[in-house]
Amino acid sequence: MANKSGSPRLATAREGKPLDKKSARTRVRILDAAAQVLSAKGYAGMRLSDVAEVAELQAPAIYYYFPSRDDLIEEVMWVGLADMREFLVKALDKTPADATPMERILVAVETHLRHELDISDYTTAAIRNAGQLPDHIRDRHDAEEKKYGAVWRDLMKAADEAGQLREDLDPYLAQMLVMGTINWAAEWWQPSRATIDRVVANAQSFVENALSPRP
Repeated sequence: MANKSGSPRLATAREGKPLDKKSARTRVRILDAAAQVLSAKGYAGMRLSDVAEVAELQAPAIYYYFPSRDDLIEEVMWVGLADMREFLVKALDKTPADATPMERILVAVETHLRHELDISDYTTAAIRNAGQLPDHIRDRHDAEEKKYGAVWRDLMKAADEAGQLREDLDPYLAQMLVMGTINWAAEWWQPSRATIDRVVANAQSFVENALSPRP
């Protein structure tokens, strides 16, 4: 399993007790490894022994940082969405002041795809396993999912108010269809089939033509 670049800063955001620098690094190593394994094998297939192997640790060491397998999975899933939301908000903040609502939507499409497919195992894991989580570890994931969805809702609302959405479209349904489409890329995309740049360009063209008013 190829590891994607970097550990999200948010990976250390929810520590149950103070950790020294070495312990904090080990905790992030475990989270990185869990994200990689969860992304590849899914909720049902993730074993702590696999996580320990990727992290180059003994499996019992994981329990020092996470009480259970589900606690570790819950953290990975939350980090995946929280980090992607932060990544998207920063990208939108950098858009020119005169960017149209549709241009901002296309920035969001690109940001989501690049983060999902190329940057973060956490995000890939969160997207692929969202429907597999048992109820007792869904709360934080669902709350973060709503926050991320709210960013997209504001984008769609702005486009609708500016007359850049087709009149026959319901903004909420359009949002869910767009997000469902770009999320699904995590299931089918292979680097040998198309570059990230090509996927992004095709997705942006697809979304813009699907949402924009007809001439």
